[in-house]
Amino acid sequence: MTSEVWLRPKGDVGIMVEAESITPESLSGKTTEQIEALSVMQGPMKLNLSEFFDVEVRGGGGGGGANPEQTTIVIDGDVTRVKRIGQGMKEGSIEILGSTGMHVGSEMEGGIIHVKGDVGSWAGMEMKGGLIRVDGNAGDHVGCAYRGSWYGMSGGAIQIGGNVKSQLGGGMSGGMITVGGNVENFCGIRQNNGLILVKGWATRGIGAEMIGGTIAVCGGVQQFSPGFVEVGSMRDLQLNESLLEGKFTKFAGDYAISKNPKGVLYILEGGMPD
Repeated sequence: MTSEVWLRPKGDVGIMVEAESITPESLSGKTTEQIEALSVMQGPMKLNLSEFFDVEVRGGGGGGGANPEQTTIVIDGDVTRVKRIGQGMKEGSIEILGSTGMHVGSEMEGGIIHVKGDVGSWAGMEMKGGLIRVDGNAGDHVGCAYRGSWYGMSGGAIQIGGNVKSQLGGGMSGGMITVGGNVENFCGIRQNNGLILVKGWATRGIGAEMIGGTIAVCGGVQQFSPGFVEVGSMRDLQLNESLLEGKFTKFAGDYAISKNPKGVLYILEGGMPD
């Protein structure tokens, strides 16, 4: 039996809240009281979820869905001071009707997260599967490897409607990231596989130290990475299910990091700096 679990934030949050318990796996099969009693962390303190959210269960016989796949979590409000929502989730769905904090969907393996507002840094960090869709903007390190790790996102898809800050897809080894707006510094740094598609502009350092994978930029690049070599041009690119119209210059690299790199970078003609 399917169910929706509605979480409504209770006012302002001072110290950031760590809420990796907000996943379909944690909420499925639980009563309202059991969901309210789930633990979150605020600094050194372990507190109940009910300290920060009002809980309402719709359907499911008064409890969460019978299994994670049948459980939808709806967060009705702004949760920019709440981190790690959907971390490690494998099934089901989360819909956030506002903006959210850092690490949303980190290490997720399946399911869908849809954020109607913006997301903080580290969204989809080292994710393995599933879909993260963000209507607004995103912070740094989306789909990236964590500190000390070489491999970032390895599967699934991240779709950002707006702009993204620095180091998008750092260490990316699979999956696809689509950005509807612009990206800032070092998009695709250390990328070794997967696809990054940027509909707008990139600031600088795009593809730095990449040894594999594909990046396509439909706007242009303000400061180009020196380790890339032009190898041809293509018109109307077909990348996975996306058709990119226009003539694109094709580059290979990054030769600054490898003598035989497999990275491919496409820039719309006219989008290179003078």
